[in-house]
Amino acid sequence: MSTYLHNLFAQRIGGPGYGLKEAPIYKFERIKRAKRAASAAHPDKELLDFGVGEPDSMADPKVVANLAQEAALPANRGYADNGGPRLRTAAAHYLKEVFGVTANPETEIMHSIGSKAALSILPAALIDPGDVVLMTSPGYPVFGTHATYYGGVVHPLLLTPENKYLPRLDTIPRPILDKAKVLVLNYPNNPTGASATPEFFREVVAFAQREELIVIHDAAYTSLIFEGKPLSFLSIPGAKEVGLELHTTSKAFNMTGWRCGFVVGHPLLIQAYADVKDNTDSGQFLAIQHASATAFENPQITRETSAKYSRRMDAIVKILRTAGFSAQKPAGSFFLYTQAPKTAQGSRSHTFANGEAFSQWLIEEQLVSTVPWDEAGANVRFSVTFAAKNQSDEDRILAELATRLQPYRFTF
Repeated sequence: MSTYLHNLFAQRIGGPGYGLKEAPIYKFERIKRAKRAASAAHPDKELLDFGVGEPDSMADPKVVANLAQEAALPANRGYADNGGPRLRTAAAHYLKEVFGVTANPETEIMHSIGSKAALSILPAALIDPGDVVLMTSPGYPVFGTHATYYGGVVHPLLLTPENKYLPRLDTIPRPILDKAKVLVLNYPNNPTGASATPEFFREVVAFAQREELIVIHDAAYTSLIFEGKPLSFLSIPGAKEVGLELHTTSKAFNMTGWRCGFVVGHPLLIQAYADVKDNTDSGQFLAIQHASATAFENPQITRETSAKYSRRMDAIVKILRTAGFSAQKPAGSFFLYTQAPKTAQGSRSHTFANGEAFSQWLIEEQLVSTVPWDEAGANVRFSVTFAAKNQSDEDRILAELATRLQPYRFTF
């Protein structure tokens, strides 16, 4: 490669140094490498993957059939730009039926090519150099990454068990608040699995009004709950006046690769998102939008998936608690977040400095894959989306997890 190219990269991705030194290895890439190495070292032993962050099942047959039908229609072949009316109408129906939220499909809803795309687009509409973004830690980083690209600053709000993994808004320093423009939330939360409460969301609305902030709620897991009624941020009085909510087919409808969802909220914010989006992409294929509308028109799909996740969550919590973990079943999502042990006593003793060390040891020692999260203490995340052919196979995998943890006594 021509050497002068190194001098032309933007500072936001490393500037002149880009490509000249090895970049830090992304956490999930380290996990992939560890899985490959463990499987190579133990070719006769099954890898139990509890680190998967996406659904293990196919999309519902009704949705797949609708995609095939829609893909064959000449009317759907062209650019979708900022979306067609069917998805917006289905989204409004979904919001009303599942969350009790009323939204105007013409002015308050706009499609997205998945929530990740929306979270990367919105900072262009909102963030100037020096603006502060309030984001939970741990949390999904995409909005913060792009905000930083535009010269913004991310202020982390630590999620700890003492506050039920909800951010303490009253601890944010005044100089930070004076520059803050956006608060990004995600409940049920990735990775903690924690759920918000109406009381917390009311606090958020009052906080946003008082501090003149925009709230962006990433609702990717909001309908994946184990009891009660799903809670939308926009169901709180005043919420639509201060923010947006992002919904997607990915997690709730087993459609991660389809890349389709919607943004809903204040009309002016929707218009700003649409204006930037119009200069960013040409819209999701209309056949995918229409099939996604079929999903939103059938929310029972998510309820059936939630029942499966709840059953698996009960089993994993029981296994981990038997092994000494203080695991607690969350109210939703498919993530089980728990404190990583400090030691493991077995045929020999092992000490772990953090969740990363424990996760690495667990896959090397027992071919059990998890995801470490050390941003707010030493923690590890299990997911109930492990691949199983049927419920009998599911039971077999869970029994094997229990067997592999049984030789150890963990201390915390």
